[in-house]
Amino acid sequence: MSERPHVLIVDDDREIRGLLAQYLDKHDFRTTAVADGREMRRVLERSHVDLLVLDLMLPGEDGLSLCRELRSRSQLPIIMLTARGEDVDRIVGLELGADDYVAKPFNPRELLGRIRAVLRRSAHAPRDPSPESVHGFSFGEWRLDTVKRSLVNSTGREVALSGAEYRLLAVLLGAGNRVLSRAQLTELLRGRDADPFDRSIDVRVSRLRQILGDDARAPQIIKTVYGEGYVIGVNVVTD
Repeated sequence: MSERPHVLIVDDDREIRGLLAQYLDKHDFRTTAVADGREMRRVLERSHVDLLVLDLMLPGEDGLSLCRELRSRSQLPIIMLTARGEDVDRIVGLELGADDYVAKPFNPRELLGRIRAVLRRSAHAPRDPSPESVHGFSFGEWRLDTVKRSLVNSTGREVALSGAEYRLLAVLLGAGNRVLSRAQLTELLRGRDADPFDRSIDVRVSRLRQILGDDARAPQIIKTVYGEGYVIGVNVVTD
């Protein structure tokens, strides 16, 4: 990128906002730091933002509500800040479309690494079919457009996907009938080794099944191969 990436920090703790903004500024990022959803919307309306760091616990509208709102109309990369040990909130955040999460208290270097990784993935979907080679996947009653990065059903209705959901679906479709393990998917999508207790891939698969109308009890589109991983279970046609 020729310009410094713009990171919007939304956290009601003034000290965290200031320290994080200062740290990111030193590492070649441009930052804006605000305290709540109202100020967040104002910044998003007036300037381009490359990534959002969103605290879960905010006064008024909480981070989950804001994440849901943003994801319904945008693929803006979102990293959520969650309280350590709040697994339920973390999982709900991923279900709503957050791209990653960092538990508080956190080392700024870890957050910096996560920000860089998410920005890399959003700019260059990992081992993701490029528009130059594959323009889309048709599968079942759906089509994933890799140029527009959009999912469309048989009636032409476009369904919103987060950046992470798009990449996961594109990677699964690109693998054809090859089973991909959770560890492989984690490495492909997050650029790091899988934590055996990390179920974020399972959460995103579950959300994709909901979006696709795939019965969770007997899925036909994204199938679970027990002990191995996930595979697309319908015919996939590329164009």
